[in-house]
Amino acid sequence: MFKNIKWQIRIVFIAWIIFLYFMVKPPFGFLILNTILGYIPIELSLELTNKHVKKSWIFWPILILWLIFYPNAPYLLTDLFHLSLLSPYTNEGLLRLSSNMWLSYSYLIISALGCSLIGLYGLFKIVHEIKNKLHIKNKLFGITLIIIFNILASIGIYIGRFLRFHTIYLLLSPKLLINPLINMWTPHMIVFVIILTIIQTFVYWIINLIIKDAKNNF
Repeated sequence: MFKNIKWQIRIVFIAWIIFLYFMVKPPFGFLILNTILGYIPIELSLELTNKHVKKSWIFWPILILWLIFYPNAPYLLTDLFHLSLLSPYTNEGLLRLSSNMWLSYSYLIISALGCSLIGLYGLFKIVHEIKNKLHIKNKLFGITLIIIFNILASIGIYIGRFLRFHTIYLLLSPKLLINPLINMWTPHMIVFVIILTIIQTFVYWIINLIIKDAKNNF
């Protein structure tokens, strides 16, 4: 079972969320919910690469659901700003050597890197499956899809971080989002979306390089 990468991801994330539930203390309680939300699109991406789902019409409804939840994965990168709550520097400007501080640091880093990197790996696999479903082998089409998904994810991150709307609101109370979504398009918002899109695309490029190199060497 542990040779199956899907089950490795599932077991590690479930164990990590349980660990956070017992170990994380205020003011980092938000990390438990955010990690769960960040894992949902990862689980959906695992389902989308299931051989039975890939051949079924249900692929497309799950894809839409994945797209709605996907921003929650890279969203955790913005949680790193909460590291400032640790007051990491001494009066002399040096980093404090506190066990509690560095444990909290590790919780944030593991959740942020785990959700964002595996989320982007899931994006890689999903774009590959979309190309197969549509019988398109054009590399430019795949790159365009990646950029579009990253832009949409960046907009989703902005909505969650600055408008404070969770993904579930889109499913249960979409009317609440209409006016805020219309009024959110400001120069600062657009700059934020561009920056987050560049970051995600850069990380995706690194993952793509690693995958290609691994295929060539193993």
